[in-house]
Amino acid sequence: MAEGVLSPGVNLEAFSQAITAIQALRSSVTRVFDCLKDGMRNKETLEGREKGFVAAFQESLHSVSRDLGELERLSNLVGKPSENHPLHNSGLLSLDPVQDKTPLYSQLLQAYKWSNKLQYHAGLASGLLNQQSLKRSANQMGVSAKRRPKAQPTTLVLPPQYVDDVINRIDRMFPEMSIQLSRPNGTSAMLLVTLGKVLKVIVVMRSLFIDRTIVKGYNENVYTEDGKLDIWSKSNYQVFQKVTDHATTALLHYQLPQMPDVVVRSFMTWLRSYIKLFQAPCQRCGKFLQDGLPPTWRDFRTLEAFHDTCRQ
Repeated sequence: MAEGVLSPGVNLEAFSQAITAIQALRSSVTRVFDCLKDGMRNKETLEGREKGFVAAFQESLHSVSRDLGELERLSNLVGKPSENHPLHNSGLLSLDPVQDKTPLYSQLLQAYKWSNKLQYHAGLASGLLNQQSLKRSANQMGVSAKRRPKAQPTTLVLPPQYVDDVINRIDRMFPEMSIQLSRPNGTSAMLLVTLGKVLKVIVVMRSLFIDRTIVKGYNENVYTEDGKLDIWSKSNYQVFQKVTDHATTALLHYQLPQMPDVVVRSFMTWLRSYIKLFQAPCQRCGKFLQDGLPPTWRDFRTLEAFHDTCRQ
């Protein structure tokens, strides 16, 4: 009963005999090579040495053939394991014959190993942080929190007029860039930035904080059927999809909560560098096109143009 549970569909007795047959086969093969290594010895005449060598060699080959036949017979008796894999449904992915096209099982194992490493390192970091003494700060916060109310952030509730003034100043800074401001959903502003005849950018704002950007081509439609700015559909061109991804990265880079107007101005300065999207070569390889795309990356500090693979 236990054998059936451990190895359903497998004849364990034949499996044990097959292992013994493998060992016997290896011994027979070893004797063949020993016979070839020793050669013709222990005979006085040349004819006697040749006959002795041929006889020993034939006997060794017969032993190999016999042991190999026995192993093949036992392998047919072992049987096949059942389809109940220990990894349940994920174990079926390893049976895919086209691993190059669908390497799901290997990726799943890699993700599992990465998750274990992440958990291990997170535990180490937690132990190190718990060793740090924060009692003084905790006591001060505990005493003072009861006496004074928690300060509310003021940068999130800026008046709309202040936001309009900041956008207008930025619009006057860059002659190649035109900014149209609208508020279709109340106080939150939405910007339509047109950069020359290169591209258009839809910027969704919350007060002076940029929440989302969508970059499209100059000739692409940026409005929905009801006449509102389309903030969900992406560009039909891969080059502007790349620029949208880089713009999202730029939003994470330019972060200064206490001075949101500086953040917006810095982002617009970075965005203005795309005025020569199709004219500036890559600063590393010197080429205008790579895989059919121009340099879509702009350095956050120098604003130099790079291909996505050349910026590494």
